[in-house]
Amino acid sequence: MTLPHLDAAAVLALGPAGASDAMQQALRDGLDPSATVPRSFVDVPAGELIVMPAAGARHVGVKLVGVAPGNAARGLPRIGAVFVLFDAETMQPVATLDGTALTTLRTPATSIVGLRPWLRRAEGPQRVVVFGAGPQGVGHVDALAAEVTLGAVTFVVRTPGRVALPSEGPAAGATVLATDDPGVAEALRTADVVVCATTARTPVFDSSLLGGHVLVAAVGSHEAEAAEVDVAFAGSATVVVEDVATALRECGDVVQAVAAGAVVAADLVPLASVARGEAGASAGRVLFKGSGMAWQDLVVAEAVLDHARATTSSH
Repeated sequence: MTLPHLDAAAVLALGPAGASDAMQQALRDGLDPSATVPRSFVDVPAGELIVMPAAGARHVGVKLVGVAPGNAARGLPRIGAVFVLFDAETMQPVATLDGTALTTLRTPATSIVGLRPWLRRAEGPQRVVVFGAGPQGVGHVDALAAEVTLGAVTFVVRTPGRVALPSEGPAAGATVLATDDPGVAEALRTADVVVCATTARTPVFDSSLLGGHVLVAAVGSHEAEAAEVDVAFAGSATVVVEDVATALRECGDVVQAVAAGAVVAADLVPLASVARGEAGASAGRVLFKGSGMAWQDLVVAEAVLDHARATTSSH
């Protein structure tokens, strides 16, 4: 038997809304993110291997992620990944998926679930500022476009000359600014949504520039020592996290804000509460902080497989 492989195109065919809806439904059906086994890290000569397992009623899955910092000099991606899906009862392999595309799809989808109640109350075109123009930055613009009408979209990067935005889709034609461009401050002052999808270890913007009702998604790091958002912003916002224990372990934007006394751990809002309609009515600033969890990969992988099978059977 040849094991089916769902390549990047097949994974991304599910679409941002399909991924967000699958995740939200799974949480509404009772999925408990806190039951997810934490990712493990294995040092290897070229970098790091990350292992992310998860189990559900239908399937068990694991994402294997290779991180090679030296790949930039080789003209290769820094990260490569594959996801393996098993039948939950027989533990026989069902399919493999392009893990990099899966991450690109599920990360923005998680942000959307975390911010959805506030996005759905938004009025008029939403002005978006994105720090980082890699797959996650662009993916968040695609995901936001599936939820709201977009106004001006601005990407902020260290080296604009290296950015190659898609020629089609919501990110096409967006403004690209260098981090030290004076226009960044003005874009932040008028932003409705800010996305941080970088490898930065220190805050990427001054939160005093932001308005009182801005929504921020920070998804670039999964280390307690790294933070893309400053403590002041976290302290001024409703803070939504994938899972409280996970956030307190590996989300620097949250860990550092709690340590500084700007955020009380008991006030953190779990993603499941937002998905189930138990939270999301607050006004003012909102921060969604995600580090990526294996249950998200599993839920979206199942949705990708179902979509692929449905598409095949309809032809």
